[in-house]
Amino acid sequence: MAYFQPVVEQTAVTCVRCSRQRDQRVLTVDALAWVAERDGGTVRWLCPVCARAHARDIEAKLPIEYW
Repeated sequence: MAYFQPVVEQTAVTCVRCSRQRDQRVLTVDALAWVAERDGGTVRWLCPVCARAHARDIEAKLPIEYW
């Protein structure tokens, strides 16, 4: 049986939109809500608040047929 092994990050995780930093000392649901965007070899992070806003921005651009 495999168990979840948390990854210990060596660098601070910062939101690319609002510059909020994720607390690395505590593993909480908030830490799981952060979103990683990969662009080539670069990883950019979005905090939960900005991730929700980003998703709403995308949804707002969908044609009415999707609703």
